[in-house]
Amino acid sequence: MTDFTLHTKESAPEASKSLLDNSEKAFGMVPNLHAVMAEAPTLLEGYQVLHKLAQDTSFNAEELTVVWQTVNVEHACHYCVPAHTGIAKSMQVRDDLIEELRNGETLSDSKLNTLKETVLALTRGRGNAEKSQLDAFYKAGYEHKQLLEIVLILAQKVMSNYINHLADTPVDEPFKKFEWSPK
Repeated sequence: MTDFTLHTKESAPEASKSLLDNSEKAFGMVPNLHAVMAEAPTLLEGYQVLHKLAQDTSFNAEELTVVWQTVNVEHACHYCVPAHTGIAKSMQVRDDLIEELRNGETLSDSKLNTLKETVLALTRGRGNAEKSQLDAFYKAGYEHKQLLEIVLILAQKVMSNYINHLADTPVDEPFKKFEWSPK
């Protein structure tokens, strides 16, 4: 592993300083992921834009959590699973759904489970999915729009998950109580 700097607003490249201000306003702190990303200001900016766009998709809080956490667990991201556990709790997502996702279990809600299975198919298939999976997705009530929105969120999660692997980003203090490791 390469040693990455956890930038502060003082140590960050000039172009990242206002972006770290944005992070602090949004999260009440500079998350360690953002502190690492600050090394490359365009990356941090892109991530912030994708995060906002993910929140602006047609997915409700539970569905958004399913997409985020399914990718996080599939990528075995030691940082994002606890962070998104905390985010899900702040979004009032049910604890049983959070735990099913964290444990890689079949979801008790069949529509959400179809969403999860579609996210897994796209993640594992690098954008390819079997027709039967897509048919199940549409039969569950989702549309082309949501399929495309999964790709948007997947792009966001590739950025964060891969960077956390490279940097071995330390979990932020507020999320340590949700620490997670792959089974």
